[in-house]
Amino acid sequence: MATLNQTRVSEFVFLGLTDNWVLEILFFMAFSAIYVLTLSGNILIIIATVFTPSLHTPMYFFLSNLSFIDICHSSVTVPKMLEGLLLERKTISFDNCITQLFFLHLFACAEIFLLIIMAYDRYVAICTPLHYPNVMNMRVCVQLVFALWLGGTVHSLGQTFLTIRLPYCGPNIIDSYFCDVPLVIKLACTDTYLTGILIVSNSGTISLACFLAVVTSYTVILVSLRKHSAEGRWKALSTCSAHFMVVALFFGPCIFIYTRPDTSFSIDKVVSVFYTVVTPLLNPFIYTLRNEEVKSAMKQLRQRQVFFTKSYI
Repeated sequence: MATLNQTRVSEFVFLGLTDNWVLEILFFMAFSAIYVLTLSGNILIIIATVFTPSLHTPMYFFLSNLSFIDICHSSVTVPKMLEGLLLERKTISFDNCITQLFFLHLFACAEIFLLIIMAYDRYVAICTPLHYPNVMNMRVCVQLVFALWLGGTVHSLGQTFLTIRLPYCGPNIIDSYFCDVPLVIKLACTDTYLTGILIVSNSGTISLACFLAVVTSYTVILVSLRKHSAEGRWKALSTCSAHFMVVALFFGPCIFIYTRPDTSFSIDKVVSVFYTVVTPLLNPFIYTLRNEEVKSAMKQLRQRQVFFTKSYI
């Protein structure tokens, strides 16, 4: 309690992406469009999964959960960033900063665990197809989703505790557009070396270890494809390549940011934009463009919409 009582900072000031107002207007228009596409694309995937019986399978159940997480993950940072692009002084209260930090790590960690589950789902479906209906039944899928949210909550609470236990009595300028643990602890009025080590051992280790686990899973899948027919290999490769593209796009920035929290590079903001803004948009496009079942479901939804519109008119 003594440490918490030393807190003096009531708000933080973001430096944002740039101090050039012309670039800020351009960024605002570009990122607003990306955010709208992110919301609409992921919502369409969720709707298509819910209302298309052929997509009521574990893989698409997890895909709809991924879309939901991407919507939440993007919404934690992008609206505040868009607001800041229109304001000369970009601020956030201490409480809101900690809240943003908590949900950022909650959704990021939940997505990491979900990508592992999706890799395991593909491993079971391709390597042991006869056991797939029993191993990945709906009860197991729901339990896995519950476990990933529980794990993400525990991780996020740990990161939040590491942050709020430090005293913040002076500097309050964050050289970014959102609150994150490595950025905020730099402003603490105390030595944060041990806290930095704990962050690496938590966020950094989770990101790197989970990425290696996913890569191992897909490597085993690729090796096992030699036993399949040409058509089976093509279908499995198409699905797994889409999954792995999402994995690489998400884990790359996570590993880059959280395995060296005490070091800053000029490219950090670019990586952060890609991690918080661009990746949630790419996920629905990757899965939609490379998946015939999802594209077919989208067409059916559009046909239904046209039919009901004409009927109403």
